[in-house]
Formats: sequence, C-alpha cells, structure tokens
Amino acid sequence: MASPVEHAATKEPGYRVLDPVWFNAGPEPASLVAAPVTPVARFFARNHGVIPAGEPATWQVRVDGLVARPLAFTVAELMDGRFPVQTVAATLVCAGLRRTELMEHREVPGELGWGLEPVGTATWTGVRLADVLAGAGVEAGAAHVELTGADDVERHGRHFGFGGSIPLAKARAGEVLLAWGMNGEPLPPLHGGPLRLVVPGYIGARSVKWLAQVTLRATPSDNYFQRDAYRVLREPSVADPRSVRAGDELGEVPLNAVIVSPEPFARTSAGPLGGARLGHGARQRAPARRGAVGGPRRHLAARRARGGRGGLDLALLARHGGRDAGAPDGHRPGHGPGGARHAGVAGRGLEREGLRQQRLAPRGGGR
Repeated sequence: MASPVEHAATKEPGYRVLDPVWFNAGPEPASLVAAPVTPVARFFARNHGVIPAGEPATWQVRVDGLVARPLAFTVAELMDGRFPVQTVAATLVCAGLRRTELMEHREVPGELGWGLEPVGTATWTGVRLADVLAGAGVEAGAAHVELTGADDVERHGRHFGFGGSIPLAKARAGEVLLAWGMNGEPLPPLHGGPLRLVVPGYIGARSVKWLAQVTLRATPSDNYFQRDAYRVLREPSVADPRSVRAGDELGEVPLNAVIVSPEPFARTSAGPLGGARLGHGARQRAPARRGAVGGPRRHLAARRARGGRGGLDLALLARHGGRDAGAPDGHRPGHGPGGARHAGVAGRGLEREGLRQQRLAPRGGGR
C-alpha cells in the first residue's frame, strides 16, 4: 500500500490533506474554475480504509443475487470486448462538499471538514453496468443493485468492504459505468483502480471503488455506509449525536452553485467573479462564465451561465453596502477610500425545470 507521502507526490502543489491516515484530500478552490475536466493530479481523494492492490489480469468481479446467470470476470476480460466500451464525462461529488459552512452553524461530530475540495469532473472509460446486468439476466423482484469494494474498512470492531446500493432503474441508465480508465489513462489505485463504479448524478459514495461484487437485491444494501452512514438527519439524536441511522439515505446530488473568486470575505475592487455550478441529479458541472461586480446600481443580477443538460444557470447576485456592510478603514458603512461602495456577493443555482438552490444572504465580499 502506498503511503500518504507517496499519494501526495502524485498531486499538484497546494493539495490540501484533511486526513493523512487514509489520505482524504483535495485541491484548492480556485481550481474548480480552471478547466471543465479535472486532471488526475488535481482530483480529490476520499478513502475510508486500506486501499487494495490489484492488476486488471487478476482482479475479479462477481455478479450475483437475483440474477438468472451469475457471472464472474476479470477486468482484462471486460477490456477485451466482452461488452461494448463506453467513455462518459461525469462529475463526482463527495456528500461532504461545503461541510465547513454547515459546521459554522452546528457541530458535525466525527466528520471531515470539507470545503470546496471534494468535487471533480473526469472522462471515465469502461462498460455500462446495464449491459453487464443484461448479460446476467435480472430476475423478477430485483429493485436495487448493491456494489461492494475490496478495500478493508473497520467500523465498531468489524472489517468489511465499503459498499452501498443504487436503484435498479438508475443502474440501467446508460451513463453508469464499470470504469477502468480516467482521463484517457489507466484508473489509478488511489481513485479506485483497477475497477470502480461511476454513477453520475449520485453522491460519490455510490461510485464504489475497487469494485469486487455486484449483487441484485429486493431491498437497499445493508452495508454500513448505506444503512448507518451517508444519511441526512434533520435533528441530531439526543441519545447519540453521531448517529444518523434514522435519517434519509443520500442519493442524487442536489443543485449547487458557488462563487470561488473572490474568496469568502475578501475585499477587492470592482472586477470579475468566477464560480462553478452543479446540476441536480445527472446534470453536468462546469465553470460558470464570469460575471462582474461594480457600477452604481444598488442591486446587480449578474451573468447567468447556461450549463449542459437541464439548462443549469448560475446567478451571481450582488448587494451593495449600506447599513448591512461594515465600515472598513474608518470610512462610511458600505464605502471605502474615495467613497467607493462595497458589495456583498452570493451565488445561486437555477434550473429550467424550476429547481432553485436555497437562497443565502450575501456574505462579506464573496461567497
């Protein structure tokens, strides 16, 4: 197993390590708008245990459960044309994206303080899960597809592989892949190589890495990371504040948009804004076209950048100073040297279908 130092050596300068034990880390926020496809050296890493080693020639995957014909094959056999090969551009998002903002309002026990690091877009090459399931013959009663990795995770004294499930209808969608390639290169072990699942539009936890088993079930997975974790609880449990088992399981990624330039609370002169946007479900992430803040208008509805599928927009909203702003450097509230006005800025995602990101009050200069 590679050490955290060895993993870090494969990443760009400025890569932020939140957990050196299992190497959970990600890039600086400005890289979100640097390019529509995230280089492997910039892609975030999210791990829960020991990363297994394996080669395509010997790495085996089983397909079982409610199927007519259980299957077993190596990654090399998949690559040799057993099923049609596809390449899909997809964004992976950790469920902890922007958790630090939540932590400003409420403690989140036992969780990593992710900011904007855990999101990235890559081109993934592999075979469609739908084709594999068709080859196995899905039986009546199957409603969920459980995916289990070969990594070694320990929770509460028990060792097991990270796993979870997705609805059968999602598994049959053409964009869900068993992937062995990332950005035109072999999938690195740190990111799930030699084989991982890629589930566009769902939280990254469902894109199981080091895939070893695919099981058709009538009910969702009872893996710890589906039954006990990656759930949302509206109010913490009094008996155990760390438990979210009673909450709703996480699936589709929600609509999200964020301004990354200028940085939060930065004070800058009038100029461009840079942001990124992510559509609900399977819609694409992309850098937003830059809007601008400045001029005499009290309210500025800045540029809306239309996205990929679903017509996602990022509305950059600015509110000039006044009584809501501070009084920096001894100047009037909302004004700087020479009477220049300050503005608070916020980003909000919009979709043609009517979905809107929750409105947040503009915060001191750039969120």
